[in-house]
Amino acid sequence: MALHVSWAFVFGILGNVVSFLVSLAPLPTFYQIYKKRTSEGYQSIPYVVSLFSAMLWIYYALLKKDAMLLITINTFCVFIQTFYIVVYFYYGPKKDKLVTLKLILLFNVFGFGVIFFSTFFLKNTLIRLHVLGYICMGFALCVFVAPLGILRKVIKTKSVEYMPFTLSVFLTLGAVMWFFYGLLLKDMNIAVPNVLGFIFGILQMILYAIYKNYPKKMVEDPKLQLSAQQVVVDVVKLGSTTVCLEVNAVGPNPNNGDGTGEAQNIKTNNTTDASNKV
Repeated sequence: MALHVSWAFVFGILGNVVSFLVSLAPLPTFYQIYKKRTSEGYQSIPYVVSLFSAMLWIYYALLKKDAMLLITINTFCVFIQTFYIVVYFYYGPKKDKLVTLKLILLFNVFGFGVIFFSTFFLKNTLIRLHVLGYICMGFALCVFVAPLGILRKVIKTKSVEYMPFTLSVFLTLGAVMWFFYGLLLKDMNIAVPNVLGFIFGILQMILYAIYKNYPKKMVEDPKLQLSAQQVVVDVVKLGSTTVCLEVNAVGPNPNNGDGTGEAQNIKTNNTTDASNKV
């Protein structure tokens, strides 16, 4: 028994280290948000959901009473995810702030509140722990299924641009550590979801090995196209005549390589039109 406990402690420590590094992965993203002074184009839901997950696991670990290593890493996750949400909210446009606020109320206030009050007052502590454990396991399974969208995108585009290899490796290692931690503690609520996490992590690395040497495809960004359209519209508002003259003046003339002849023709035609009108 002591041997099992000691090995559980080792895997728990390793799980804390790997999960700590994974939690710091979004820092470059938020540095970009800080530099640009806007979080537009990014989504807050991953950080809100991560905060909700950490809150659930802390509650579960407190009831379980022998899972201190779950408390340590998830306490850090609560802190770092709160930091991410605050930064996102501070630099976010008004519309994104409203969406983030709704998500926080839905998951972290209403969702966690319902789970807390529906389990905390159960008289049988064992039943309470089992119910909460099933909730945590179900939510963790849903979180691990989320990478399916990334896998589909990699297969469709034949590009691993949106699936960093290092992050996939750390997520897989984390799943392995937490699986053995839960297994040695004989807690299937911890072990089972990480089996799925390990499988998806291996799939990600296999896809990376397959598609890493494929030529990169230019993926058109609708937001960039929208911005370009807005610029065109703003220019057109300046006056269609001015725009047409400038475009024609710059355009190359088949008879004259430098385009001067066409520009001179435009000026001549405009002068002639003006004389006729007078």
